[in-house]
Amino acid sequence: MVDVSTPTRRNARPRTRTWAVVLAACVGQFLVVLDVSVVNVALPSMRTDLALSAAGLQWVLNAYSIAFAGFMLLGGRAADIYGRKRMFLVGLGLFTAASLGGGLAQEGWQLLAARAAQGLGAAVLAPATLTLLTAAVPEGPARTKAIGTWMAVGAGGGAAGGLIGGALTDALSWRWVLLINVPVGVLVLTGAAIWLAEGRTAERSRIDFPGALLVTAGLASVSYGIVQTEESGWTAAATLLPLLGGLALLALFVLVEARTAKPLMPLRVLGARAVASANVAMFVMGSATFSMWYFMTVYAQNVQGYTALEAGLALMPTSVAVVVGSTCAPRLMARVGAKNLALVGTVVAAAGFGWQSTMTADGSYLTTVCLPGVLMMAGTGLAATPLASLATSGAAPGEAGLVSGLVNTSRTMGGALGLAVLSTVAAARTGGSEGPAELTAGYALAFRTSGSVLLAGLLLMVFWLPRHRPARP
Repeated sequence: MVDVSTPTRRNARPRTRTWAVVLAACVGQFLVVLDVSVVNVALPSMRTDLALSAAGLQWVLNAYSIAFAGFMLLGGRAADIYGRKRMFLVGLGLFTAASLGGGLAQEGWQLLAARAAQGLGAAVLAPATLTLLTAAVPEGPARTKAIGTWMAVGAGGGAAGGLIGGALTDALSWRWVLLINVPVGVLVLTGAAIWLAEGRTAERSRIDFPGALLVTAGLASVSYGIVQTEESGWTAAATLLPLLGGLALLALFVLVEARTAKPLMPLRVLGARAVASANVAMFVMGSATFSMWYFMTVYAQNVQGYTALEAGLALMPTSVAVVVGSTCAPRLMARVGAKNLALVGTVVAAAGFGWQSTMTADGSYLTTVCLPGVLMMAGTGLAATPLASLATSGAAPGEAGLVSGLVNTSRTMGGALGLAVLSTVAAARTGGSEGPAELTAGYALAFRTSGSVLLAGLLLMVFWLPRHRPARP
């Protein structure tokens, strides 16, 4: 008789640890994406309770997104140098503490500071989650499935933001939109400290702080300029100065990286076709699709008369669609290949945006909210997973965290720019009117513009994305 008990025990712990890594990474990503959108429906309550101005209310969203986008590359490189587990714990710890501070805020400035700290924690946490996955799961179908799960959970976080925020605000108070992160964060921190193994993919060295300062300041300045467009317009000094200044800082960053012995972002990373093309495609996808949740929520509330909770419930089929699309993507990639699936998903999403652009003020729920939304987000889920997989597959082992941060930066910056541009497009069409027909016309033009951006992105993917053979399951 052969004794198989010892091998079984030896294999059990690595298998459990792999799934623990996937679980921790997915929960971390869910929290990061959730907090981009969960506060939307709580903003009126925040304004009343903390006496926030209209500009201050806008910065409840912007403080998070600017810190998130601005520090993402630094967070990704720190995971490579100082360790994936360590930076995961640091990022989640800061995110959790900032959530507690925001939930207990008694003054408007305290809430804004907490949101900025949340964004900084998210910038450290987000790239660490994807790096943990790619390090724990070997390249191939298993990694593709893990990335698909990670994408689905992240998409679900963004999709569930309205529903969770509405339910917590109505049942408890706006404070619980932030405080809910605390028990979840503490639980994941405890599990991660016990189960996750430390690992680095680069030599321990000093971070390129001049490069880090330049890229962070540049991205933050560009982000600030973008969010100023809604209030000041694209030609105002308040918009142009930070935009041009940010672009100048980013150009200087490129010069510094070309001359530095240990750069924050080796320019050769972007020389890999898979990394460059997939990140540009992710930027385009984010710019077109991120604003969908905002416009659908305001359409449901401002035109259709839904409450915050009813709007969240109305978008549930759309939320399910993006999760299903992301979950099915790994299996479909094995059959048709990453590039082909990205193209198919983009076509499906563009069809949904085209349909949504026919919306009317008195349209039915089925044809103006549900079905177009399902198409838009199912296509987005199908396209995003192969793009993330292509980007990370083109990274060298010592640069996995950097590329992970770059993927998240591309998506986040694309979403911020897209929302700013499309909000301007909708406002120009509406002409300041608050009537249902005028508002709907503005939203419809925004969706039509998004569909056109997706079609342009489709051409880019056709000619630039590398064609990989389908992986065998």
